[in-house]
Amino acid sequence: MSALWKKLSAEVSSPFLAALLLCAGFWGFVAWDQSHWWRVKADYSFGWLVPAFVVFAIYDRWPRIVAAAAACAAGGSPRAAGWQKWVLRLLVGISLTLGAGFFLLGAFYRAGAGTSQPGTLAITLGMIGLLLPLLLMNAPESPAPSSGSLWGDARVKLAAWFLFPVLVWLVSAPMVSAVEQQLNLFLLRKVVTVVAFVFDLLGLPIEQQGNVLVLPTGSVGVADACSGIRSLTACLFAGSFLSAVFLDKLWKKITLVGAAMGLAFLTNLGRSLFLTAWAYRNGPSTIEGTVHDVAGYAVLGLTVVGLLCLLPLLNLKISFGAGRVPPDATA
Repeated sequence: MSALWKKLSAEVSSPFLAALLLCAGFWGFVAWDQSHWWRVKADYSFGWLVPAFVVFAIYDRWPRIVAAAAACAAGGSPRAAGWQKWVLRLLVGISLTLGAGFFLLGAFYRAGAGTSQPGTLAITLGMIGLLLPLLLMNAPESPAPSSGSLWGDARVKLAAWFLFPVLVWLVSAPMVSAVEQQLNLFLLRKVVTVVAFVFDLLGLPIEQQGNVLVLPTGSVGVADACSGIRSLTACLFAGSFLSAVFLDKLWKKITLVGAAMGLAFLTNLGRSLFLTAWAYRNGPSTIEGTVHDVAGYAVLGLTVVGLLCLLPLLNLKISFGAGRVPPDATA
């Protein structure tokens, strides 16, 4: 263990390495707290992958983290100056204050009432508020820093490499019941309305009664699980991981995460249309069991395939005028 510490200390400063170990402790506590919901709520079962993906992301980024730490310690390393320095300090102070408040609130809530969605969410938000400023404050110091902008600050760039390992825990944390129910109801209404509209447009008689679709062969009740919130959270996690590992620009990461949510909704809508068409032809009882489960897994599979197909497009580099010979060039 001492040999590993010496090896890592040679790559990054000891204070920053100690901050990373403290981050690992927070992640372990959050994983233990969230694991209850990963076990009892199928919508968040993908959370078991989060710790492994966090470790992989840090391992994959470690050479760039070491390079960013070296840039922080180098002479002339840029630091936010003037009013931007005070803005950075204000943001760090606010984040630490809110983070400590949320984390203590969630911890006390869990100690008194046991596992609860509000408590888990508060602990997760508190962890996020604490860790990013902690990493920034323990970044290596430069012997002769130079003046720079807020976003050009070498410490900010170093801490930015940990955005995915810190923020991804928010995806695996259960939402507060009221928010989850409202989102679930919103998605469910959209799915049922669109399915009824498509069948009506095709000239197939169908009647919508709340969340029930009345077909000539019987009635199909659209359950809460068919709203797509399960696939939405899982695909949001998949999109976040793929963007963190394979994309370098912020706008590309945001685009892929947005595409993940859009694809999750569209594929779930396609699943609902398929199941309704199957019930329309063969009867509502035929969509139970294998047909229903296979269609559900197909939603996640198609979304992941779609995201993998988007990666080459987002990484495509277009060069205008490549290969053209300048007018004054000679043979």
